[in-house]
Amino acid sequence: MPLTNTACQNAKCPPDKARARLTDSGGLYLEVLPPNSEGKVSKHWRWKYRFGGKEKRLALGSYPDVPLANARRARDQARDTLKSGADPVQAKKDAKMAHVVRLGNTFEAVARQWFENWKPLKEARHATYVMSRLEADVFPMLGAKPISDVNASHLLAMAKKIEARGAQDIARRCWQTCGQVFEFALAHRVVERNPARDVKPGVVLKPREKKHFARVEPKELPELLRKIQGYDGTPYTRFALQLMALTFVRTSELIGAQWDEFDLDAAEWRIPAARMKMRTPHIVPLSTQAVDALRCLHELRGLGVLLFPGERDHEKSMSNGTILGALKRMGYAGRMTGHGFRGIASTILHELGFEHAHIELQLAHMERNQVSAAYNSATYIPARRKMMQAWADHLDTLRTGAKVIPIRAA
Repeated sequence: MPLTNTACQNAKCPPDKARARLTDSGGLYLEVLPPNSEGKVSKHWRWKYRFGGKEKRLALGSYPDVPLANARRARDQARDTLKSGADPVQAKKDAKMAHVVRLGNTFEAVARQWFENWKPLKEARHATYVMSRLEADVFPMLGAKPISDVNASHLLAMAKKIEARGAQDIARRCWQTCGQVFEFALAHRVVERNPARDVKPGVVLKPREKKHFARVEPKELPELLRKIQGYDGTPYTRFALQLMALTFVRTSELIGAQWDEFDLDAAEWRIPAARMKMRTPHIVPLSTQAVDALRCLHELRGLGVLLFPGERDHEKSMSNGTILGALKRMGYAGRMTGHGFRGIASTILHELGFEHAHIELQLAHMERNQVSAAYNSATYIPARRKMMQAWADHLDTLRTGAKVIPIRAA
């Protein structure tokens, strides 16, 4: 029986086995490995075929970075290669070597090749930002140099020049991007080492200035919730604000949401890794209030691809400016942002006694060197489900002005 997206998402390796294989069709299967020390489960696509009388396997990428539909397309393309009389594995190696030959030896030439390889799974806006930073800050200093001649001192001079104009965060991001370019060059044997590893940017660059998104005080939340409910702009924006409060996801994660990410019967929203800041999949348990809002939105909008398409271009999602504009219209300019709901939720849920690890998992913070880092996206789902329902009930209580009764955390 062919695989489904749900089966791929829920696939697990039995604890007594080294791997599990879920068969799709035409020789395609998903290989699932046991969780690693951080609880992360690896899933890899493989295509089994015979060439020259021998059974062989072709790697087609990892799930969910390569979804089921894409894996099937890759299998079909490999099958066409096999029908032409060529070995798909060897053809893949030959293509990789041809790619190496095409690489120029300057830093800019390699960086542009890295970018073409890197950008397909990234958001278009983020990819555009990365290339603009390379063109504005990196290529003028490093672009014409043979990449094998670029060393840590060159990277430091580039980063210090950016830092000198007060752009500490951009300096660090450019350093990190250069490190990815060198990793790409290492994989293609264009260089023998990655100089970005020689010096940690935190040692030579100024500390980042922590930015706090504007948000109202918890005591101002009841009035904000009432204003959202009575918002006289478009109902789509009102639903976006309501869901922002109920789910406290990042603004980009909400406005880019797609209907196929939701299972309303199971009251669950699964955000794929490609749309998450930390590039790991994220599960949002949905309260009854969130499910009701989504069903109402569906009745109003219809089942397209995006929950919140833009007003002019329906192929693109609503902009962050729409959320900020609505908050400004309600009198919260400079005092509240979409991201602010995350801070409010964290503060109140901690005050209500919910576990720090559960809150951080739901915020998808993925703290390093702390307890949250050991958990994957599906950890503590039952407890998080109770927390999200308690949070939605608490918001209803605040909005209606009823007496707030302390909630006993799960």
